[in-house]
Amino acid sequence: MPIDNPQTLRTLYGDVSPRAAKKVLPRLDRHCRAFIGISPFLVLSSQSADGRADVSPKGDAPGFVAVLDDETILIPDRIGNNRLDTMHNVLENPAVGLLFLVPGMNETLRINGTAELTTDTALLEPLAVRGKVPKVGMLIHVREAFLHCAKALIRSNLWDPSLQIERKAFPSMGQMLADQIGGFTAEEADQVTEHKNKHELY
Repeated sequence: MPIDNPQTLRTLYGDVSPRAAKKVLPRLDRHCRAFIGISPFLVLSSQSADGRADVSPKGDAPGFVAVLDDETILIPDRIGNNRLDTMHNVLENPAVGLLFLVPGMNETLRINGTAELTTDTALLEPLAVRGKVPKVGMLIHVREAFLHCAKALIRSNLWDPSLQIERKAFPSMGQMLADQIGGFTAEEADQVTEHKNKHELY
């Protein structure tokens, strides 16, 4: 049976708990700032003007996201595949959502707000790595920030090393690309990927 209205959905789940409703902050507090400071990884969701949704991973050494003030953070853009999906979306629709993770910690930090792109060298130069200043940074203007409970990561056992797969049990990136795209061998694609991962992170 399809659910086509909020009232039907709410009857299945009941009211939001008071604590869950109250924990949403309009700005970062010391706990949110500390969480960002130790997080090496986040996922960023965006949507184009015509509704095309996208989610993009961002990662670097812990603290790679700069907290400029309680309502603004800055994400440096590192070298990637030049698809620029998130950036194009932000130019059309600035609304974004972020999820910060910390290895070994089951709680996560969620931030909702708006984004804008900047090339301000005064902001970007402190985020340089190996002497390379990011071309672009994404300023996130915080509208909501809240810690998310641990249930999803507990259920997934995400950080349990005993549950990590042997990487060779799944096809390599090169093999998958060769199967999906064609025109090159898996070995050729893996060599290119290995080179980029070693020499083109920054």
